Amino acid sequence: MAYIGFARSPYGPAKTYELILEELKKRGFGVEFSKHHWMGDVPFGLVIAETDKGKIAVRWNLGREFSIKIEEVSDEDWDEFVEDTLEYLSGD
Repeated sequence: MAYIGFARSPYGPAKTYELILEELKKRGFGVEFSKHHWMGDVPFGLVIAETDKGKIAVRWNLGREFSIKIEEVSDEDWDEFVEDTLEYLSGD
C-alpha cells in the first residue's frame, strides 16, 4: 500500500518534520526510515517514509496550526505525487 498526505504547520522545517513523524506514529504507522526535502527560501517541503504499512509521502506548507490529512493511493499515484513535488522543490 502507498499513502500520501498533506500537512500544514506554523513551524519551520525541523519541527514540522518531527511533528509529521509523531503524527504518523500516533496513527499506527511504524516508521522504519524517513527523509525530508525542503528549500530554504520556500515554506514548503516533503517527508518520505518507509513504514510497516507501506510507503508514505507527506507534502507540507505553512499554516496557522498543525494539521495533517492522509489518504491511501495507488503506487503509480504515489510515484507521481513524489516526482511532482521533488520537481517543484528543485525548481525544474
